[in-house]
Amino acid sequence: MQNITISESAANQIRNVLAERGSGVGLRVAVKPSGCSGYSYVLDIADEPRADEITFEERGVKVLVDKEALQILDGTEVDYVSEGLNRFFRFNNPNVTDECGCGESFNV
Repeated sequence: MQNITISESAANQIRNVLAERGSGVGLRVAVKPSGCSGYSYVLDIADEPRADEITFEERGVKVLVDKEALQILDGTEVDYVSEGLNRFFRFNNPNVTDECGCGESFNV
């Protein structure tokens, strides 16, 4: 069974973004070929599920993942972290074998 989990801090941030926006069903997560290591994460607010997506729901929020990207993202925890003045979604992806030095792309 393929799975994506959502931390409490990520769930809170998704709720906040949806509330500020006033619409949307959840966070859409995809990957695209990019960067110096192979792939990068692509985030967007989903207004409605697409036929080619799997919806994961945890802690009262939804993360929608393209079926093609799920093999790369399987087992990933979506987290939201603060590092100094920076706040961002972090993907704790067990499939990553290498990341670029700037942290923008990864390889599986």
